[in-house]
Amino acid sequence: MGQGKTVQRSLRSEVEHHLKERGYTLTKLGEITGINQGVLSDIFNRTPSRAMTIGHLDALAVAFNQAPGWLYDLYVTECIVEGKVSRSRVVPYLVRCAEIGRQDCIELIVPILLDNQKNLSILFSVAEKLFTNGKRQESIPFYQLVIESEKDSHCDRFVMSQYRLFRAVQGGADSEKKWKAVICFHPYRNRLPENYQLDALLQLANVCFTLHNWKEVERYADELKELATVIYNEEIQRWEIDGVRGILETECHLVVYYGQGFLLKGLALQLQERYEEAISYVQAYAELGWFEFRDDLAEMEIEKFRGWAKANNYTLNLLMGRTELLSEYVNHLANNPPEILAGMFTIMETANRFGLSVDDIVERFSKEIACFQDYKDPFSLTRHLHFRYHLAIYQLDKGRVAEGITETLRCLALASKMMEQEKFQSCVAMFWKYRHSASDQQIDEFQNILEGRNK
Repeated sequence: MGQGKTVQRSLRSEVEHHLKERGYTLTKLGEITGINQGVLSDIFNRTPSRAMTIGHLDALAVAFNQAPGWLYDLYVTECIVEGKVSRSRVVPYLVRCAEIGRQDCIELIVPILLDNQKNLSILFSVAEKLFTNGKRQESIPFYQLVIESEKDSHCDRFVMSQYRLFRAVQGGADSEKKWKAVICFHPYRNRLPENYQLDALLQLANVCFTLHNWKEVERYADELKELATVIYNEEIQRWEIDGVRGILETECHLVVYYGQGFLLKGLALQLQERYEEAISYVQAYAELGWFEFRDDLAEMEIEKFRGWAKANNYTLNLLMGRTELLSEYVNHLANNPPEILAGMFTIMETANRFGLSVDDIVERFSKEIACFQDYKDPFSLTRHLHFRYHLAIYQLDKGRVAEGITETLRCLALASKMMEQEKFQSCVAMFWKYRHSASDQQIDEFQNILEGRNK
């Protein structure tokens, strides 16, 4: 068949075919889709025809009972006409392609965009829209394209892409990926605008906390304290000189970054058993009422820090041997249920360290302990893991071997899911020591965890 006989598919010819097939007038189509009749007339009857938006195409797909993404492969002609790229159409198009998984369409248009360095701003805009709309995983390939194609590693969109990529990876459970993301982003953290630097340092410290990399938590917590202090002092000076306060857009109130710097530093020191040092950091966030520019949100955050400081003071004093505070701490936990998970971790560690019997406390909070498995956030998972580990040691030391093995297996399963290698190896060694006392069912469970069949 000669080339002249080839029937060429186009966006409008396909839509017009469905219009004729259903016998719809433009008036009827406008009623069904909600698209203005004059706009429809300009799209199909005007010369040159009016460009169709991706919203129009989606509305037409619904009107014709077609699946989402209908005719997306033909929409490229609306985005690029005579070599000119329409930013207003290509950005929403790529966003929708990413949202519904039309990778084939993305691959059609991206190589064309990459022919011109100026179009990197389009790919960055797509990534930003996806990220801010909560589609973080979908945003990753677009940030990667910007990073790979941008020639200036100091330009704003390159640095921001590095930051967003770091944030997008944190949603998963793969600790290796999280650590690689930290390493990749680390060199660029200080190139961000100050408001993003605050968020970045807080996230870096939090990620390293969940990875149990206490030295890195210290590093980023120190940087966060320093930066928050500098910004606070600049705000005070601006207020004193000009009588105005600068507007710094951040995810949290400035007092949060200041307090979290001290909180995270203290926690990192505590988990390295540097208790005396940790106490000074707890004192730094125990009372933040001196902080200027307080609003209702700030007051609420300051109250949170006050509560955390009280709990962490108990923790550090108990771990340093002031066991006479135990009953007082238990009553504190009973009055503050959200702190029970962290508190039971402290109590079990204290019991093992000083040879205490805490059976009555474990029984008292048995209902809450049964719910620890429902926690999903990284900080709670870390505390749950440590609690199970210390409870296993406690039960074994008390001669309750069957219960100790059960807790060891719970800890082992949790360490496996969290990819926490150190605790995983410790639990394997602990189980192996008591393997001759394990039941057949416990041995089977141990084998299943080792082989990854417990997920």
